[in-house]
Amino acid sequence: MKAAAGGPVQPETLLSCLADLFKQISSQKKRTGVIAPRKFVQRLRQENEIFSSYMHQDAHEFLNYLLNECCEILEKEEKARREVEAEEAEAGGGGGGAQERGSSGAGPAPGREPVQTFIHEMFQGKLVNETRCLCCENVTSRDEAFLDLSVDVEANSSVTSCLQQFSSTETMQGDEKFHCDNCCSLQEAQRRMKVKQLPLVFAIHLKRFKYIEELGRYKKLADRVLFPLELKLRNTADGAEGADLAYRLFAVVVHVGSGPNHGHYVSAVKAVDRWLFVDDDSVDSIEESTLYNFFGHSSGDHGANTEHGYILMYSQIAREEVPGFGEGRGAGEGDRGGEGGAEGRADAVR
Repeated sequence: MKAAAGGPVQPETLLSCLADLFKQISSQKKRTGVIAPRKFVQRLRQENEIFSSYMHQDAHEFLNYLLNECCEILEKEEKARREVEAEEAEAGGGGGGAQERGSSGAGPAPGREPVQTFIHEMFQGKLVNETRCLCCENVTSRDEAFLDLSVDVEANSSVTSCLQQFSSTETMQGDEKFHCDNCCSLQEAQRRMKVKQLPLVFAIHLKRFKYIEELGRYKKLADRVLFPLELKLRNTADGAEGADLAYRLFAVVVHVGSGPNHGHYVSAVKAVDRWLFVDDDSVDSIEESTLYNFFGHSSGDHGANTEHGYILMYSQIAREEVPGFGEGRGAGEGDRGGEGGAEGRADAVR
């Protein structure tokens, strides 16, 4: 726990432990060495029992939990700060006016406005789920916030085609008919999910672990999925503000292993003008071409390579930074591939 200058002691949280870890790293005078994140890991195990054992855990579940937990911590802190300000304003004689403004319909009462944290500003985008009744043509839409997108994996495809499949139109018929409020009955309909608002940092989760009915268990999909160094969302975000913006790959989380219940995670991270390969306490400089190894296997290729791209991190770039930006450029190859399979999903913000 730490106390702000002249202020109360602040409780230790997962976010404060993470901040302390980054501060420790950035303030190091040594050019080489290792810092063990013991305090952060200990706090993580206290906060969530899923991570309390030494069993293999999913990197995507960890990312999703970490982002949402840090958002909640920041929201609580901001709401507490607003409540203190409101109490001080009321004590100073401004409470009546604030209460009147809150109840007049001119806006939400002080302290009740939605909290927008720096995590929301960086990672949050917005999806729109549109359903069109094929009888009356009425369109029902519903917005959903997300911090990352999970897309299905298909053999010999690309991230671009996976995203296009995510936003493909699905016909709802038979037992899956849609209840149209306009028709007041079940009707055949077409449904589509697309990106409405683009995030600054676009995190894409490739769903490489799939439950196989015949096997009665999950299986890792080692299928080849090319991920471009430069990405445009195209059909996934048509109609969205700034839909023609480009993204640049800056990190890849790689799962190493043949199955979902065991394995290891490593990362490739872009540091200014070079790529670094991070494996626990080992950090090595690698060529950009090393990323080819993480695409996966082609059909009929059953090689020994078990390193596959699992989470892709893209940052939004300005148009002027990419002169003549055209088709998505793959990591050493064209962004080609077949269409994706079943529909993907978005991990919603709490």
